[in-house]
Amino acid sequence: MKSPEILSALPRWKSAGSKKLLDSPAWAMPCRLGEEPSTLRIAEVRPSDTLDLSVLLDDERHVLSIADSPRFADLHALWPSRADVPEQIVLALVERECGILLQLVENAVRRQLKIEGLAAEGFDGPMLFAQAEDVVFGIARSHVVEAALGQLRFIDCSHPSVRAETLPAEVEYAAFALPAEDSSALAVGDVLLVPEIGALPPRIVAGGRFAVDGNGVSPFAEDGRCRVVSVDPRTVTLGEMFDAAEGIAPGDSAADAGPKPSLDCAPLQQLRLVQSGRTIASGRFDRLADQPAFVIESLTPNP
Repeated sequence: MKSPEILSALPRWKSAGSKKLLDSPAWAMPCRLGEEPSTLRIAEVRPSDTLDLSVLLDDERHVLSIADSPRFADLHALWPSRADVPEQIVLALVERECGILLQLVENAVRRQLKIEGLAAEGFDGPMLFAQAEDVVFGIARSHVVEAALGQLRFIDCSHPSVRAETLPAEVEYAAFALPAEDSSALAVGDVLLVPEIGALPPRIVAGGRFAVDGNGVSPFAEDGRCRVVSVDPRTVTLGEMFDAAEGIAPGDSAADAGPKPSLDCAPLQQLRLVQSGRTIASGRFDRLADQPAFVIESLTPNP
């Protein structure tokens, strides 16, 4: 699995609506500013002085606010005195100099943009202010805009707010088939040989959805086998999982500042025997005739 696949498999992200996705600090939409590839992100500071236009996106009226930018040289020179300039001249400058911005908006919302004129004062609806390079603009936050921009594929998996999210996890040391009649007949003191322990590296099962090991990250689902897992609760960050998926060793990611917990499995201590997502027994690791074994110390009553 790749990082975006991991993210889309999580209910919190998979079911997030356009508004919630667009509100995420990790929102980052690839775009082009003229011939330059760029990334559209939420503006860190909402500009206090904008040129507000009434525009049509196909047949829906919106407000588009343009902030001052040296990239638009003539409009920038006129900016302080634009209120004294005829509307036709201001609009002509916008059409001539801000074409890269207008095209960016068209491409982002996938609708044709047409300027009607300067917007009437007093618009107080919700606005989305975004930035690509040195160009900052705002657009009325309509359903059309939110649906086009608020998509999971525009969430940046490298953003700290995403990487810091955690999932409950457990270390799985062994998995094996156990017939139902044997499973129901387990008793305290029984010993189950588990030759996988020590012979195969353990893996992390995160959120009951992912298996993380030296080969990366793969989907996980209970398959009826018995699994010998850790007792101590632990968590795994999405950043750790993303790194594992990309083959990045713990601590080597440039996205992480400072030490991070690794995916290394803690030494064997107390263990649980899990089947179909339910703990059926607890016990300890031991050896029988030099073979790794799980010794049952207590049984979990059936619900």
